[in-house]
Amino acid sequence: MSTPVALHRSSADAELRIRWDDGVEQCIAFARLRGACPCSQCRAARLRGRIDLVKAGVTLREVNLQGYGIQLVFDDGHDRGIYPWSYLRGLD
Repeated sequence: MSTPVALHRSSADAELRIRWDDGVEQCIAFARLRGACPCSQCRAARLRGRIDLVKAGVTLREVNLQGYGIQLVFDDGHDRGIYPWSYLRGLD
């Protein structure tokens, strides 16, 4: 499993940049991260076919390390999702 060696939250570009231990650099838009939230509430909504629109200007307020991934806190108040490293790698 790949692990990150660097994380950078770029508010100017509205993206999270991840550099992985294999040299790959990944850039994921804040809106993409919010729309792909893996919390049980968001996952259940997607399974029921409900697709909530994420506002284009959503911003990422905090990135909290959780050992096996990161918890992301968005400016819309959503903070339930913990994104495992393997999940983030698959969002590219």
